[in-house]
Formats: sequence, structure tokens, C-alpha cells
Amino acid sequence: MTPRPTPSGSDPKKSAAKAAKSVKKAAEKAVTKKATAKTPDAVAEKAPVKKTDPVAKKAAAKKAATKQAVAKKAVTKKVVTKTAAEPNAVGTAVTKKAAAKKGTAKKAPAKKAPAKARKVAAPVQASSPEVSAPASPPETPAVVPAASPEVPAGDRERLLSGTHHDPHGVLGAHPVPGGVAFRAFRPYARAVTVVAGEVRAELHDDGDGFFSGLLPLSEVPAYRLLVAYEETVQDTEDAYAFLPALGDLDLHLIGEGRHEQLWTALGAQPMTHQGATGTRFTVWAPNARGVRVAGTFNFWDPSAYAMRSLGGTGVWELFVPGVGEGELYKFEITRPDGSKTLRADPLARRTEVPPNTSSIIHASHHEWQDGEWLARRAEGAPAHEAPFSVYEIHLPSWRPGLTYRQLAEQLPAYVKELGFTHVELMPVAEHPFGGSWGYQVTGFYAPTARLGTPDDFKYLVDALHQAGIGVLMDWVPAHFPRDDWALAEFDGRTLYEHEDPLRAAHPDWGTLEFDYGRREVRNFLVANAVYWCEEFHIDGLRVDAVASMLYLDYSREPGQWVPNVHGGRENLDAVDFLQEMNATVYRRVPGVVTIAEESTAWDGVTRATHHMGPGGFGGLGFGLKWNMGWMHDSLDYMAHEPVHRKYHHHEMTFSMVYAYSENYVLPISHDEVVHGKRSLVSKMPGDWWQQRANLRAYLAFMWAHPGKQLLFMGQEFAQGAEWSEAHGPDWWLLDPAYGAEADHRGVRDLVRDLNAVYRATPALWQRDTDPSGFQWIVGDAAEDNVFAFLRHDAEGSPLLAVTNLSPVVRPGYRLGAPDDVPAWLETLNTDAARYGGGDVTNPDVVKPDPQGWHGRPASIQVTLPPLATVWLRPA
Repeated sequence: MTPRPTPSGSDPKKSAAKAAKSVKKAAEKAVTKKATAKTPDAVAEKAPVKKTDPVAKKAAAKKAATKQAVAKKAVTKKVVTKTAAEPNAVGTAVTKKAAAKKGTAKKAPAKKAPAKARKVAAPVQASSPEVSAPASPPETPAVVPAASPEVPAGDRERLLSGTHHDPHGVLGAHPVPGGVAFRAFRPYARAVTVVAGEVRAELHDDGDGFFSGLLPLSEVPAYRLLVAYEETVQDTEDAYAFLPALGDLDLHLIGEGRHEQLWTALGAQPMTHQGATGTRFTVWAPNARGVRVAGTFNFWDPSAYAMRSLGGTGVWELFVPGVGEGELYKFEITRPDGSKTLRADPLARRTEVPPNTSSIIHASHHEWQDGEWLARRAEGAPAHEAPFSVYEIHLPSWRPGLTYRQLAEQLPAYVKELGFTHVELMPVAEHPFGGSWGYQVTGFYAPTARLGTPDDFKYLVDALHQAGIGVLMDWVPAHFPRDDWALAEFDGRTLYEHEDPLRAAHPDWGTLEFDYGRREVRNFLVANAVYWCEEFHIDGLRVDAVASMLYLDYSREPGQWVPNVHGGRENLDAVDFLQEMNATVYRRVPGVVTIAEESTAWDGVTRATHHMGPGGFGGLGFGLKWNMGWMHDSLDYMAHEPVHRKYHHHEMTFSMVYAYSENYVLPISHDEVVHGKRSLVSKMPGDWWQQRANLRAYLAFMWAHPGKQLLFMGQEFAQGAEWSEAHGPDWWLLDPAYGAEADHRGVRDLVRDLNAVYRATPALWQRDTDPSGFQWIVGDAAEDNVFAFLRHDAEGSPLLAVTNLSPVVRPGYRLGAPDDVPAWLETLNTDAARYGGGDVTNPDVVKPDPQGWHGRPASIQVTLPPLATVWLRPA
């Protein structure tokens, strides 16, 4: 039976007084005047015991004297920490009053308890059985309860083995014929005493850590437990006296797979429940035979902390009073085969620093200061119609050794100076192996502890927002590692991963793929996307490895995959998941953007989910998509020596064939500057001067091309070495004491100016996804290695971008031009001396001639520097 809580609206003091009065009355009936005149030991010896109950008789005869002494000496004013105003308090004033009245009460010698015990309760030294009790009566009535029916053998065995589904139905306080039965399971305890108001009743020791007793009460009182161990006594509320701390609506939504704030229902949640402070532990483990909680608060012994199963949802729950923030914990799960596994919490909000793997109880205390930023974000234009240039960062190595809070002092200022609108953080979710750069996640709801706490990470996001910089983060719902303390076969069977081994094993990374067809798993991931946006104010999610999710045959040979119900290769479950995730995030969090790293030609990645495409699928619902085709083609072109580039001219123009099929981001990411691919400047041909010139020309071509920009850290100042997570960017290249510092600073200054002109020129971003925003001037000048095009804003105002990727100056180069622009002015030239170039520029206003050229009625003549890009705007 479930213990009854104090009725809503009742007076706790009156309830406690009523319970105490009832216990006192029972005590008066049980203890004769003759016994009262004697010592507590004598009272215990004369306490009535049922002759038909050998267990109770044996307990009364053998243990009464020693246990009375233990309880008498343990319960001093240091045992009970509550104030006299609280209903269950054995107040200090009462103790002092009793001592003064009797003149015999003695204070137990104080002894410092272990730190973890002090967090749970205020401990005192427990007396050993050999120490005699004081020769005075107790301050409050001490009752020897009658023996209650022992825990049935089946329940006893299941509790001992950690396989009980309903420990609350056995432990705690329950009305039974003859009164209220109290049962506790506290392995290693020497005694357990029930305290109801001012009355104490020591339970019988039933062996194996079980304690029980029957008090002649009409209802379950408000009570506490005094649990005496070898050197300490813990004063605590009984975890098994509480109703479930998870509501029916939460359970319903979890069962439906539609709990959009799942992190508020599962995991470890510090809270006040039925008037008690503590932590609610909840975990989804439908295949488990039993679940228990282990942590620093119980010295990693889960025996006494069995969780209950809440119906058919697969959720297990336990509210543990007295346990709060900062405690480490894991779940001990008994698998279907009876073996046990100790698992980190899938919904943990905070973790230990790797390689340690415990979860940590956490509650946020960060006070956000970015309200103005969020209001602007919600009211602003969507990302594909706004300036959007991204600086991609691997936080642990940007400035190695800095914490989140230290990064907050440096990163916003640096990014703001360079003019980027956003930063993109490589996965910040917790991961065990640093060399994965965060792409093999074990703690989906916890920022990595390597750099600080979750509130520290919030502080960094807040600082970036206050500097006017948006925050994107890489999100990895495609797979997870096989670590045996994390998600893999979490409760003994396939749970988060697909039950089909061919579908579960990721062929490229040795990881496991999520089962997107299981509603609880899909809910886990959709809620996770919402979590980062709502709890951490993240402005957008770049979703990693989307292609590996969309195709059943991704990196698989024939025979290694099974077609879908229509005979196709599309993963229909993954399609449904991505559509649900995008629809939910956009509905719940105004102004965010989702970005797909999708490397194939899947139709409708950035199309609305309710718009059907020619393939019969609705759009996936992303806001933007990485243009992997442009990235590969343009980098291949740039790697060629200029003399050979005319044979590869199409590699720079082909992207415009499909530029408006999706809303694109042009990504020069970390993937392009590691694993032998060389840094961006090192990909360029020629000597050092030519490499830097090629890089500058390429960056300006990229910033003018339709689509948004993304550049990985270190490439903004032409770092020559590949990126390594072990040491990060080579900042020493910008040290004025370094001889070639000016070369690197010149490239960085160009990036700063590109962003400044870009943000101030709507033609470069306002119509990125509208074909009317782009016009070729000349796209087929392969012999000259020249590309020229116009960009237009919503009002029709143009910007002319011209790139010369040959190593020769082209003076007086004629270009077709609109006849409605009376004059042009050079607004950016990558060959300027301040960037490290040869300073071949067009300093004067350029006026069009009436001579037609490139199919236009007018033309202009400009000087094209070698290996350079020039931007001109109407004068």
C-alpha cells in the first residue's frame, strides 16, 4: 500500500501533535507505573511482547538494553537539525528543558562525521552496545513497537537483489490491522528509530538490513528516521514515505513520445516534494528488472535506494530527501539476465570531467542578461535573408587552457573585432574522447565539464549575445559511442540503438545509430534540440552527418542493408525524426535556425515540412544547408596552378546551376584543414606571396558568392599548419616580434574588412536565395581565369565582384555593366598593400562607356590585380 501524505490544507503541527499524542497513549498503556519508576533498561525489559511472536520476544529480551542506550545517547540536540517550529522537530529547547527538569540528561560527546554523511543529516556519535545508558528516563517517550509482519520472502529477496518494481509498497509506513507498520531497509545500520513528533520508537532488527515495527496508530503520522551506523547517526526523512514526484501528464507525454521538455521530467532534479527538500531521480529503462541509485550520498552503495517502476512507461522514480546539488550519482540497472550495470544518467545536466564518468546533480543559478538580444532575434529576418557569417571554433583549443568564463573575457571581443555575426561551436555536449572533437557524445544534455559547469557555459553564451554575436552549436543526433557506462544497450537490451544489428552499427565510425522509429528515442533527441535552445539560449543547431541518417545504404554494401517498405533506400524513420525536430524547434523558439550538414542531393532539405517534393517527401524543414559541392569544387580549382585553371573553370561556376535549390552556407570548416588536407593557405599553389594572394582572392570570392559564409579558426590569419586539437591555432604568428607577422595580420585584416563591407551591403546577403539577386557579367572567361558577377539587394542596388585568378595584372579589362549606374567606386581590393598585396588598385571613380560588352549596353574598364578580387559599388 502507498503511504498517505499529510492531507492538503491540514495543519502539520496539529498532525504531528495528534500522532505524538496517539503514540504517547499507546506507550502509557504498554508501560506500567512500576516500569516507569525504573530505568529505561527496565522499562524495555517489561515492555509487553506477544508470546506468539518469537522474533519480537527475542528482540525485546536480547537487544532492549543496548538499543535503548544507543538511542538515548544518539538523540541529542545535534541530531535533529530542524527548528522547533517544524512539525517533526525534536527541538533543542525541549531537550534543554528536559535536561533541566530531570537534572540527569547528559550530552553525548561530539564526533565529526564523514563529509557525505553531514550533507544528508546532522550526525552524532553513535554509542556502542557495550556503553551503559544514563541512569535517567528519556526526555520523550521511547516506545518499543510490537513486531510487525516481516517483509515477505519474495519481496525481501527482490529488495536484496535490486529487482523490486515497487519498493514503496513494502518499505515505509503502511496501515495494517492493529496499527501502522514501519519497515526500513538500511544495510550496515545498527539501529533504525522512528521519530514522530516528540516520540521515538526503535524498530526491530529483522536481519540483512531490514528493520520493522508496529505502532498502534489509526493513521500514518509525519515521521523521520534516525539511522544509527557505527560512528554516526543520520536524521532523515524516509524516501519511501513519498508519493511519486513525477506527474501523470509527464508520464503520458513520455509514453506518447511527445514530452518536448523531457529534461524537466527525467534525470536528477533537485526539488521540494511534500514539504521536503531533496532530489527526484528518474530514468527510462523499460527492460530493466530493477533500478537503484548509487552516489556519493550513499557511499556508492545502492542497496537502500531502490527505485519504483511507474506503470508501463518504463520510467523508474525515487525521491531521495536530503540530497542536493553537487552530489555524484549513477543508476545501477539489473538487466533481464540478472547481471548488473552501472550507468551514467542519459539526461544528466552535468558530468564529471573526463575520463571520470559520473553524473552530477545540478540546478542552474545563472541570471541571463541577454533579453535585448533574444527580443531582436525573435523579431528579425530569417537567417537566409540576413547577414550571416560564421566563425567556427573548437572551444577547448581556441586558447588552450581557458575555461568557459575565461573564454567569455576574450572570445566575444575577438569575434566582434573580426565582424562575424555568429560563432559555431564544435560539439560542446559531453564526450569521453577529446580526439573525437566532441562528435561522439555520451552526455547529450550536459556541456563538457572540461571547461567548467553548465552555468559557466551559459555565462559564455550570455557574453557573446551581449557583444551582438549569435551562437550556433554542432549537434550530433546521428550516432553515439559504445561505452558500457553510457547509452549502449542501456538497460541490457537494445534501447537507444536499433534492434537490427545492421541498422545499429555505424559502418564508418564504430559507433551506434539511434533507432529513430522508437517514439521514446525520437523524443529524447527532439527534446534535446529544444533543450539547448531554451536552456542555453543557443541561436541555432548545425546538425552533423545528416546524410548518414537519411540513407539506409549509407557506407553499406549490398546485403548489408534492407530496403524500406516502399523498396527504397531512404530511412523513413530518420526523415520523420528530422521533420519533427525542425518543426518543434522552430515552433518553440522564435528566431533560431537549424543547419544541415548534408552532402548529397536530397531534395528539400530546406523546404518546409508540409510542402511535398517530386520524390513524394515533405521538406526536412532546415533553415540552411551546407553547400558541400561548392566547397569541394572551389577548393579543387584553387589547388591547381594558374596555368592549368582554364581547364577547370567550370568548377568555380557550376555551383550557380543549383545555387537556389536550397538555402546554402558556404563552409570552409575544420574538416577541410585536418588529416593531411593541409590548412587553407597551404592548399594554394605558388610561393608564399602567391599562396597568400590566392587565399585573399578566394575569401573575397566566397564572401560575394550567393550563400552564407563559414570559416574555421586559424584560417582567418593564414595559419600554415593543419589544425590540431592538442594545441589549437598558431597565435604566435600574430606576435609583432615574429618576422612574418605582417603577412598573417594582413589576411586577418582582410577578413575583418570583408565582414564589415558584407554586413553594410544588403546586396551581398539579402537575396541569397532569390535568383534575381545574382547576374553573371562574365562566367566563361576561362582563358583569362576571370569571374565577374553582380549582386542585387531587395531595392535593386548592385555590387560588382570581379576575381582574377591568374598571376598577371590585367589593365583596362573591359566588363559589361548596367547602364543605369553612372559611376563605380572600388570598395574592396584584396591586393591592397595593407593586406600584404602589391597595391594594384583602382583609386579613381570608374565611369561606364556606351560601348556594349558581354551582352550589356554599357561597359567599364578596370585594372585587375593578379590573384585578386575587387568589389565595386555605385559611387
